[in-house]
Amino acid sequence: MHAQLLRTPAPVAASPLEWTELADPQPGPGRIAIRVSACAVCHTDLHTVEGELTIPRLPVVPGHQVVGSVAALGTDAAGWSVGDRAGVFWLHGACGQCAFCGRGEENLCPNAEFTGLHRNGGYAEYILAQADFALRIPEAFDDVHAAPLLCAGIIGYRSLHRAEVQPGETVGLFGFGASAHLTIQVARHWDCRAFVFTRSSAHREHARSLGAEWAGAASDSPPALLDRAVIFAPSGALVPAALERLRPGGTLAINAISMSDIPALSYDKLYGERTIRSVANATRRDAVEFLDLASRIPIRVTTQTFALNEANHALQLLKASELDGAAVLVP
Repeated sequence: MHAQLLRTPAPVAASPLEWTELADPQPGPGRIAIRVSACAVCHTDLHTVEGELTIPRLPVVPGHQVVGSVAALGTDAAGWSVGDRAGVFWLHGACGQCAFCGRGEENLCPNAEFTGLHRNGGYAEYILAQADFALRIPEAFDDVHAAPLLCAGIIGYRSLHRAEVQPGETVGLFGFGASAHLTIQVARHWDCRAFVFTRSSAHREHARSLGAEWAGAASDSPPALLDRAVIFAPSGALVPAALERLRPGGTLAINAISMSDIPALSYDKLYGERTIRSVANATRRDAVEFLDLASRIPIRVTTQTFALNEANHALQLLKASELDGAAVLVP
């Protein structure tokens, strides 16, 4: 099969992904092989390729928002048949035995493995998945438009919950890329007022088209204080800016697996029982709940497609914030 292989992390400007030929993967016990029809591009892929994450294995194929059809079954791959439509998300697997897994926090499992990091991901023509972690894809979405739901959508949904968003509240979204453009639609479905903070005038217009009541820069003052806020951009400088716009008792969730340093905070920005929470990965429950909700809203997914051999270019556009919505690789 053809794949984009990362041998050595490097800035995406250097096009570090190598177009190569690998053997088709064969599923072992409890696993399925999926023929990839679409793989969305994520900021986590960018952090992986540029070496901002600790990479447990090299070389590795990135990509963890994958939709395709089951091509082969390993033994004990219960619940799946060849030809079934299937999705793969960031959480490849968890141990199921630790205290975190016992509490339903498999996203925090110390033995968790992640797609495109511990295991080869979806920047390829085939991918292996654990049968019990693969996802059913709603019929409401074709493969290209379903792919961004599998991380950008799921993690955005979890972020709203971690921010403790309640129906009718005022929610601020800092950064407006692939995840935020899906998250705003959930917030609006819950009758929330949505204020969007982004440097890009194109992204502001996109946000307004999806129901944002107000859109401006992080340095601008919105019409009202925020009840809840979510940061999507990996910029630590946004933390004090978001706290300044958050009401007493409000909650800020940081949706980033890697972020630049947070500058020194004066205590008055946090005082008033404001809360800051990080968002770490997502669980299968998050995935199932979100995909059901996405099909009922129904969420509109904005995509820009690229051939699989254009993965370096897609990552370069992502880093430059020159994408509206999500980039999707199509083998």
